[in-house]
Amino acid sequence: MKSLYSKYKKTIIITVSITILQLIWGFDPKFSLINIIWLFV
Repeated sequence: MKSLYSKYKKTIIITVSITILQLIWGFDPKFSLINIIWLFV
């Protein structure tokens, strides 16, 4: 479990921060879609 977390640590942190920003400034589908695509490139 720990190795899995360390492997995807950056992705998890970015995903959580994007979610928090969406909650603070309101949901923007275009912004979240761009960030999700950027994560998997």
